[in-house]
Amino acid sequence: LLLGAVLLLLALPSLGQETTEKPGALLPMPKGACAGWMAGIPGHPGHNGTPGRDGRDGIPGEKGEKGDTGLTGPKGDIGESGVTGVEGPRGFPGIPGRKGEPGESAYVYRSAFSVGLETRVTVPNMPIRFTKIFYNQQNHYDVTTGKFHCNIPGLYYFSFHITVYLKDVKVSLYKKDKAVLFTYDQYQDKNVDQASGSVLLYLEKGDQVWLQAYGDEENNGVYADNVNDSIFTGFLLYHNIE
Repeated sequence: LLLGAVLLLLALPSLGQETTEKPGALLPMPKGACAGWMAGIPGHPGHNGTPGRDGRDGIPGEKGEKGDTGLTGPKGDIGESGVTGVEGPRGFPGIPGRKGEPGESAYVYRSAFSVGLETRVTVPNMPIRFTKIFYNQQNHYDVTTGKFHCNIPGLYYFSFHITVYLKDVKVSLYKKDKAVLFTYDQYQDKNVDQASGSVLLYLEKGDQVWLQAYGDEENNGVYADNVNDSIFTGFLLYHNIE
């Protein structure tokens, strides 16, 4: 093949000279062409061209089927407290509940007395025996001795109102053999007076309280009759809870 190609190239100039002077003759073949030619050796492949531009987005496809549920993720951090909302409207009253069981009865501590004088005869420096009973339900006042006996420790109120006649009166209220209150009234001739006093005392169980005239016989004008009373009263205000 190589030898045939060389011979063809040598013959081409002479053919061109013969045809130029004869009108009407066949035109010579273009340079580089020959009858009965044979293909040459294939060349090497060319280099790849530059990539083209991205095409337009395609039409969205149909929605696929729902996938399987994924694994539960870790618990998130606690968020900040929100703002307190507006107070809602007041609701309707509820249905009353059932009545409760009766409770235990509270024990009431009682200690009281109120007594009066029935005779004008009283002995100085001795407890005055009030034998006219107005109230002594608990029997804490002893008529035979004229003394009140404390059976319930606590705070007590004592008072007395003495009618004074014919003589002056000096009266004292005693607690445990000690005078704690003194009262004096000077008698006015041809007149009837009143001597009175009151006091709050804290008593322990076993304490005793009474009235007695002190001094000599000239200061013992304690009096009582059908229209004039001399009275002695006492009662418990509240007991000691200890």
